[in-house]
Amino acid sequence: MFDVIIAGCGPTGAMLAAELRLHDVRVLVVEQETEPVSFVRIVGLHIRSLELLAMRGLLERMLERGRRRPVGGIFAAIAKPAPEGLDSAYAYLLGIPQPVIVALLEAHAIQLGAQVRRGRSVDGFEQDDEGVTVTLSDGEQLRSRYLVGCDGARSTVRKRLGVGFPGEPSRTDTLMGEMEVGVPQEEIATTLRELRETSQRLWLRPFGEGIYSVVVPAAGVSDRAQPPTLEDFKHQLRAIAGTDLGVHSPRWMSRFGDATRLAERYRVGRVLLAGDAAHIHPPAGGQGLNLGVQDAFNLGWKLAAQIRGWAPETLLDTYHAERHPVAADVLDNTRAQMELLSTEPGPQAVRRLLTELMDLDEVNRRLIEKITAIDIRYDFGEGPDLLGRRLPDIDLEQGHLYGRLHRCRGLLLDRTERLTVGGWSDRVDHLADPTAALDAPCVLLRPDGHVAWIGDDQRNLDDHLSRWFG
Repeated sequence: MFDVIIAGCGPTGAMLAAELRLHDVRVLVVEQETEPVSFVRIVGLHIRSLELLAMRGLLERMLERGRRRPVGGIFAAIAKPAPEGLDSAYAYLLGIPQPVIVALLEAHAIQLGAQVRRGRSVDGFEQDDEGVTVTLSDGEQLRSRYLVGCDGARSTVRKRLGVGFPGEPSRTDTLMGEMEVGVPQEEIATTLRELRETSQRLWLRPFGEGIYSVVVPAAGVSDRAQPPTLEDFKHQLRAIAGTDLGVHSPRWMSRFGDATRLAERYRVGRVLLAGDAAHIHPPAGGQGLNLGVQDAFNLGWKLAAQIRGWAPETLLDTYHAERHPVAADVLDNTRAQMELLSTEPGPQAVRRLLTELMDLDEVNRRLIEKITAIDIRYDFGEGPDLLGRRLPDIDLEQGHLYGRLHRCRGLLLDRTERLTVGGWSDRVDHLADPTAALDAPCVLLRPDGHVAWIGDDQRNLDDHLSRWFG
């Protein structure tokens, strides 16, 4: 019997498996694809995802395979530089092939002891008071204490669970791919400048070595059920820009819509949802993969606590309470971005106004912090502004904060050197460091790096240790 079966070995499923294994949870991941995807799609890891990877000691592996880029110009492709002084040691965008992310996270999970079975998927399940009986696509039945659907937008787990997935169907299709371009970069820049006022949904972004990400509207191009061709891209470029820019040698091509949906519940009994199984939205701002990985970080330690037997009664329910509003906010900002990419006069007027407002540092900063997820504040009740927020990777007497979070445990950062974690020492570490670059006497961090308590009183600390760590 497994503790957790995870449907889907994409970034969300692989990350969740690794988080659970850090707590010695018996994990099986089943993945329908027999081999990892072969096409090389470049995605962007945002600041908060980079911070989380740093917390688990994974960031250096990603940096070796990716390319750093400025975080400016990511809200609705409005060309504004990133504001100065973003409160993170990782204030950049990391462009990295998605298959590389999946391979690194899967290898990490396996190294920690997770089992991964490819060529199988979850076909059905039944849950009871003791666990979940999971039927795989090959007919095998397995028993698990919990099941987590990380099986994408068409999630079988979500459908069999009967959870509603309300939202809007796709209205506008877009072609996206990575390919070589046969004209100088100066000609591309000139073409894009000339089209700026008439086609916000066409752009080309260089990745180096002659490779560009090419995005063009798909209106009137072939059948939605059929994969796009290079000729589709050329046709649309010629129709909009008057030139196909000599695009050739595609590495991958796809078609996406702007469907926007959010699962009504992230948990029903012993079955949970994460990643695209719980939310879908247009790729504006590049938030989708990041949102799923961040779901996994929020859920992993809580589900492990439930299985290990020390979770407070309502801890697992905080997964939905915290992550559902975050996803709703992402859906709203992607809706807004898609409107700003419209060529209609009204949306274009709003875009010009917002472009002007983004010259104000406060506006630009707010939008960048929203897209990169460093503005999230979970509702932990009344308290200082830092309560419920993530703590940046601050300097310590020896090293940096995130180096102390590799084991997915809580952490008491104690500048007073007077407090203790007492009977919680098997799940919470204590670091006494009066030199820590922290504008508070002490903070209690959850394993996902969010501040659960601020103060200097032992009795009050004990109450919060009980609230979060049993």
